Amino acid sequence: MILKRFYDEKLAQASYLIGCAATGDAIVIDPSRDLEPYFAMAEAEGVEIRHVTETHIHADFVSGLRELATRTGATAYLSSEGGPDWSYAFADEIGARLVGEGDEFMVGNIRFTVLHTPGHTPEHLTFLVTDTAAADRPIGALTGDFVFVGDVGRPDLLEKAAGVTGTMEAGARDLYRSLTRFRELPEWLQIWPGHGAGSACGKGLSSIPHSTLGYEKRFNPAFAVDSEDAFVAFVLDGQPEPPVYFAHMKRMNREGPAILRGFPEPDTGTLQHLEALLGSGAQVVDTRSAADYGAGHVPGTLNIPLNRSFNTWAGWLLPYDADLHLIVDEAHRHEAVRDLAMIGLDRVATTFAPSVVEAWASAGGELGTVELRTPEEVEWRTDREDTTVLDVRGRTEWEAGHLPGVEAIPVGHLARHLDRIPRDGELILHCQSAGRSAIAASLLQRAGFTNVSHMAGGFAAWQAQGRPVVRDA
Repeated sequence: MILKRFYDEKLAQASYLIGCAATGDAIVIDPSRDLEPYFAMAEAEGVEIRHVTETHIHADFVSGLRELATRTGATAYLSSEGGPDWSYAFADEIGARLVGEGDEFMVGNIRFTVLHTPGHTPEHLTFLVTDTAAADRPIGALTGDFVFVGDVGRPDLLEKAAGVTGTMEAGARDLYRSLTRFRELPEWLQIWPGHGAGSACGKGLSSIPHSTLGYEKRFNPAFAVDSEDAFVAFVLDGQPEPPVYFAHMKRMNREGPAILRGFPEPDTGTLQHLEALLGSGAQVVDTRSAADYGAGHVPGTLNIPLNRSFNTWAGWLLPYDADLHLIVDEAHRHEAVRDLAMIGLDRVATTFAPSVVEAWASAGGELGTVELRTPEEVEWRTDREDTTVLDVRGRTEWEAGHLPGVEAIPVGHLARHLDRIPRDGELILHCQSAGRSAIAASLLQRAGFTNVSHMAGGFAAWQAQGRPVVRDA
């Protein structure tokens, strides 16, 4: 049996290729939209992708299953569980085989046994994998968003992100029952999860890529809770704020993502084009670092640095129904376009080289700046009537500790709450380490706020310097 893991650091998402060396058959599990790595690995291993499946309808990235099945003719195995609201609209189109609890299928000499493991989502499946050429018991489980290393999949996303009311507690109880049944499997069973540290699909995922059921039973906090009611309280408490784009991803992956056959190739823009775009209110994203953007940027642009959080904040802040335009250096142009497409933002129309910022200034345009304030400066400004300090972290972070008298509006929700933010006087933003507050400053400047700064080092620096902190019980 051939087992290859693929991991997207920005999405914290894992997918797998499992192949049978004897027959040359291979399957891809939970494929992302970037299909070329799977094709390259299959060729390198001398196998052909003849099967594809996924554990559930994903909410945090665009699934590559539909396109992979279409391009290769591979047999797709899709969940039949969860009821009509959780069925795939494109199943008939690709000739998918619907599978549920107790079903089995073969990939060469490798047997896949289907377990229905609801909780994270109603249709969620786990696949037990048995290499029948060597054993008659499963070696591992592809657990998707059911069991992670150190955590379990959160059951509140459907309600918080997708707006399916009344599902949080029911999902938590389903998850408890799924775990109760799963823990009876052999302790040697390897756990191959769908996400790692940094994913919003749980609250405490480890960066370790795989584990065993025996290890998780001993050290995963979710397995230590010994009653259903206590588990419900545990698993719903302290979950991070789900990005708003998760609801869009859920719909897209259920209905069937567009087939790209390669990522978009946007046009290269000029200074005159940039001027016209900004004059029309178009979405122009400057992907340079926060420091470079703060030192000088074209007014009206939004700063989302092209780093490990680029996908997340693009999904939070950018529209799916409008063209997008990027300021990005040529060496990272493809990376930025790919990252956006991985979360369904396919409408990148134009890219501009970072030199367009200097060209803007040379042509007489005024550059915007974002000033940094030290924690000391922020502290003595907090009592001034002409200054507002705003925390742009998530609510859970704010409750764990915040500056005295400072309220929170998470950066992803700022655009919907502009009326709550004073426009007179200075506005100082802060987050945990100054990354999100830089993005928030650019968003507010784009919305017409003129005296915006943010705190260097964020709450981490404030706390490290021993400045006053309030904790809400």
